[in-house]
Amino acid sequence: MEVSKQCLLELEDVWKVYLLGKVEVPAIKGIDFRANRGEYISITGPSGSGKSTLLNLIGCLDTPTAGRIMLGGVDIETFTENELAAVRRKMIGFVFQTFNLIPSLSAKENVALPMRFDGKPKRVAYKKAGALLELVGLSHRINFKPMELSGGERQRVAIARSLINDPAIILADEPTGNLDTVSGLNVIEVLEGLNKRGMTLIVITHDHKLAERAKRRLHIVDGRFVDSNHSKKQNKVEK
Repeated sequence: MEVSKQCLLELEDVWKVYLLGKVEVPAIKGIDFRANRGEYISITGPSGSGKSTLLNLIGCLDTPTAGRIMLGGVDIETFTENELAAVRRKMIGFVFQTFNLIPSLSAKENVALPMRFDGKPKRVAYKKAGALLELVGLSHRINFKPMELSGGERQRVAIARSLINDPAIILADEPTGNLDTVSGLNVIEVLEGLNKRGMTLIVITHDHKLAERAKRRLHIVDGRFVDSNHSKKQNKVEK
């Protein structure tokens, strides 16, 4: 899928409503959101604010109850489940708080896994995985398994894995949540280095000091954006 030159991801008046028995519970309430190429965006919010739901929507892991999500200029509702999964693999690189590495595989094998899922030859996938591990400063740990790595090293392996299919967007969910201060700073510097190379970076975090490093900062409360640092009002009035 061809990506537009500027806007990579756009949410238009997006709602997400869950049914608890016969009761409708809105988790996201008419949010507008746009991520352009090369942006560095942070999203904060208290527990229960809708942050996790928003993460799933931004990452195209879920679809809205109402409104529209455009990825690369295409409405995600036009994709089948298999097509959407393929688009996620190729356009969005996910970095999670819990790393989600496979314990029995080496760093190189973990990083190469998404390419192998796409049917790429092992030799090609391993060569690229090695280059990415070098990029994040782990060329000396290429054959180590996750339990042989520190928390910060495991997160850098996860970052390398997120890059293997050349995504347009990196979506980082609490990327420093399980790390000490020094390791967390190293991970953030790696992510910010990718942003400086032109990668769109979206960080969802509880850490306000981390959030303040972003060029655009958004805060979500009760399913709506509030107190953002840009001029365009993000809230929609609930009807």
